[in-house]
Amino acid sequence: MQLRTFCYLDVLQPQLTGFFQTVAAGFQPLEGQAALMVEVAPGISINELTDAALKHTRVYPGMQIVERAYGLLELHHFDQGDVRAAGEQILKKLGMTEADRLAPEIVSREIITGIDGHQSMLINRMRHGQMLLEGDALYVLETNPAGYAALAANEAEKAAHIELLEVITFGAFGRLYLGGREEEIRQAAAAAERALKSIKGRGPRGS
Repeated sequence: MQLRTFCYLDVLQPQLTGFFQTVAAGFQPLEGQAALMVEVAPGISINELTDAALKHTRVYPGMQIVERAYGLLELHHFDQGDVRAAGEQILKKLGMTEADRLAPEIVSREIITGIDGHQSMLINRMRHGQMLLEGDALYVLETNPAGYAALAANEAEKAAHIELLEVITFGAFGRLYLGGREEEIRQAAAAAERALKSIKGRGPRGS
């Protein structure tokens, strides 16, 4: 089994919380809770890990997604100790430590300034979060593994006043879309990328 994503979100920020509430099929998180993101391969194995966490702690599952190759689990609770205990139970079930996770790789990133109204229309049709306005700056970040996009989103929101447009946390790559004023977007982008680079683990190809 491969541990792809394993990271804690210490305090869920308002927009990311609202985004999760929009897309989560399970128990929706609340602002200020701590969260844990876990992604594994093969995907079906996520069921065992959810079972281990829920039987030993008080955490709530927000998302359990099994797609073609990978499985993603999001857990949350106001008690950070419970969230960390859930992580320990998952690692115990895997027979691994945090050091066995993959370190995030920034696959691509771009900032586009002065977005045209027709392009903002296209993005607004696919987003689950805030709206992108004509003339805003747009930041798009692509990560591998996918689950780390949630960490990037949370840290970006802490750092600057931006609009969280979309976060994709499962599949081959994770993606983060942010909109807002150019200077705020640059600050948020720096915080997101700094957070990803701070995560230690194995090489993104599993070496």
